[in-house]
Amino acid sequence: MALADIEQYVIDKVRAKRLELDWTQEDLSAASGLSQGFIGDIESGKRGKKYNFKHVNIFAKVFKCSPKDFLPDHPF
Repeated sequence: MALADIEQYVIDKVRAKRLELDWTQEDLSAASGLSQGFIGDIESGKRGKKYNFKHVNIFAKVFKCSPKDFLPDHPF
């Protein structure tokens, strides 16, 4: 099952923030408490996995930003 545009948007925003800080998936895993395999599966598009609002909130804490930073300004 293909991801919805908004789900892919969130994945891309989290990846962009991670890369902006020059973090590896392992770094994000250690900071967030999520497994490296889970993050890797999401970023690679395997198995249709996606982040949920709980994950977005965790990333906002880790990156010291607003959860809104991972969401689009306008609906798709």
